[in-house]
Amino acid sequence: MSRYPGRALRAGAVTVAVVCAYGAGLATASSGGGEHPVRQEGSRSPLDEAAAAIAERSADRTTRADLDDAAIAAMLRSLDDKWARHYTATEFDDVRGRLDGGYSGVGVWLGTAGDGRVRVASVQPGSAAARAGVRPGDVVAAVGGTAAAGWDVARVAAALRGTPGAPVALTVERGSARKDFQLVRAAVEDGDVSVSELPGDVRLVRVGAFTRGVGGRVRAAVTRDPAAVRGGIVLDLRGDPGGLLAEAVSTASAFLPGGLVVTYERRDRPPEPLTVTEPGDARTPLVVLVDSGTASAAEVVAGALRDRDRAVIVGSRTYGKGSVQEAYRLSDGSAVELTVGRYRTPSGRNLDGTGIEPDVAVSADLPPTEAERRARTVLSGLRAALPEKD
Repeated sequence: MSRYPGRALRAGAVTVAVVCAYGAGLATASSGGGEHPVRQEGSRSPLDEAAAAIAERSADRTTRADLDDAAIAAMLRSLDDKWARHYTATEFDDVRGRLDGGYSGVGVWLGTAGDGRVRVASVQPGSAAARAGVRPGDVVAAVGGTAAAGWDVARVAAALRGTPGAPVALTVERGSARKDFQLVRAAVEDGDVSVSELPGDVRLVRVGAFTRGVGGRVRAAVTRDPAAVRGGIVLDLRGDPGGLLAEAVSTASAFLPGGLVVTYERRDRPPEPLTVTEPGDARTPLVVLVDSGTASAAEVVAGALRDRDRAVIVGSRTYGKGSVQEAYRLSDGSAVELTVGRYRTPSGRNLDGTGIEPDVAVSADLPPTEAERRARTVLSGLRAALPEKD
């Protein structure tokens, strides 16, 4: 399974608008003298005229497509927006496919260790990684034979993704030992939500990313066989980089009776409160697991459940990304992605740069199972505090 850079994307926004950087016509002519004045034709902009001059007359040959890419990149750099990006057509199709839950990988969810290195947060049962013996807590040392020193979660995830059936080498550090695995990528089907049963009638619901349909699958996991969750629910958002904002709202709604989930603020528009889509289970004891890889839409869920006094947060401080991006497709099939708004938790907090401090801290240097053990301990206390039923 693969991951991608943290985003709280508005559902349905990725193909709504077409943004053209500038026109495609040439607008230069030679006067026969030492200078080459530009002849105005139609309503071409100075940017279009400059591109035509460079393409026609520069001693360094270039193409109009290269100039288009350079111009878009320069415009994005002029923004104070570290999330702004220009995707090629192929890259953008890949982003859309991942948001729709259609991608291939090896079956690992990624997070970060205390020293910032990327580690395996959990392994999807039955996946290539599980069959090969990759374990939670393994630290990624190399992918495809290339050392992963300094790589973030997004880069490791991108390297592990690929065509179904294609092999990829993964090297991990486990304690003082290094282990090499030859894995074969496979298509991921409903892989962003997994459910497992823990001792004491506790159900662990793991969300790897907020792709399309995740909210409904989380709700189904919560409501399935209520007797089996008498001990409580653990919602595991460790290493979850985000995804669709609508799916985050739907996921939080599965645990709330109603009311506010998040407030969305956009330029030149009044704040938009996003409320519970459908009342959910507001009684079963709930713990949310987080770490430094919990970002964006995942922080929307954790922040809502904490501010609404619905859950206890266990783990380490989250990433701290409080912005929302939208992608707009261009006429050549590429796309630009821009920060178009920010969100606030129900209490009015902007998490950008600060993240969520857990109620119960668990060092990221400890094995992932330690956070799960602490979560079960917290659930025991929450159950004991519940009022007796009549």
